[in-house]
Amino acid sequence: MQFRLGSIVEALGGELHGDGERLIDGLAPLESATATELTFATGAKYRQPLAASRAGCVIVPPELREAALARGDAIVADQPYLYFARLTQLWKSRLPRAATPPVHPSAVVDPEAVIDPTARIGALCVVERGARIGAGTVLKARATVGEDCVVGARCVIHQGAVIGADGFGFAPDHGRWEKIEQLGAVRIEDDVEIGANTCIDRGALQDTVIEQGAKLDNLIQVGHNCRIGRHTAIAGCAGIAGSATIGAHCTIGGAAMILGHLRLADGVHISAGSFVGRSILKAGHYSGIFPIDDNASWEKNAATLKQLHQLRERIRALEKKTDS
Repeated sequence: MQFRLGSIVEALGGELHGDGERLIDGLAPLESATATELTFATGAKYRQPLAASRAGCVIVPPELREAALARGDAIVADQPYLYFARLTQLWKSRLPRAATPPVHPSAVVDPEAVIDPTARIGALCVVERGARIGAGTVLKARATVGEDCVVGARCVIHQGAVIGADGFGFAPDHGRWEKIEQLGAVRIEDDVEIGANTCIDRGALQDTVIEQGAKLDNLIQVGHNCRIGRHTAIAGCAGIAGSATIGAHCTIGGAAMILGHLRLADGVHISAGSFVGRSILKAGHYSGIFPIDDNASWEKNAATLKQLHQLRERIRALEKKTDS
């Protein structure tokens, strides 16, 4: 498949500087792109690799216009990464696709489930009784949507994801555990993407809710009765315990841990590997496991922590001088 540079700009906008008839047959990273491939650079730190790139065309921000033109064709866009994202969508839309039935023959769909005619249900998927799947939504191979769970329109549920398994609820009873039946469900709003092997547990009484536009990576655990705000993005291996509420437009780094019954305000950003042991009610960037703090304070404390041994030795030396 090939695209003319001119047709890309016609479809996506931006300023083309160069040969609109140049044919592009692939997308590639800046360092490895060839003369028939298109790539992108996002800021000043890419000046050197940009100059060395052999790409046929590079998408760049206005501040890299002259550097890009010094090496060849360029498309100038205010947000090159966003432009490249939309280009990947355009590219995928033109790829040839084999005709497939809306519901794969190997999928198991309960007669009482409701599947929009435009949805696509992949191989070995399971859609249980009372579940509803919205328009344009795609369930990829082996995805499971549990009883009475709702998936909105234009969602993507990747391979092996489980929506609506029982939440982890047990009451202690003299050394044994009594199961608390999970009577809620999961409600996923429109334009949500759920990664491979991610598990979203059904609520104990009320529904677990994933709001519009949220993006969840692979291998994430979302406990029962959680609420994930609109357009929040969560990276792989994060664990969110039951009844936590995460606001809108948040980002949660990979392998972050969030305790149950906590609240994160809108616009909170958690660094990878961080442990969140208290509610965070002010937007900002937070990091660390000893304990979590605003990011600027955490970085100062972390730098001090690395010097503790040296400081201890200096204090001991001063104490010896004082004693003598």
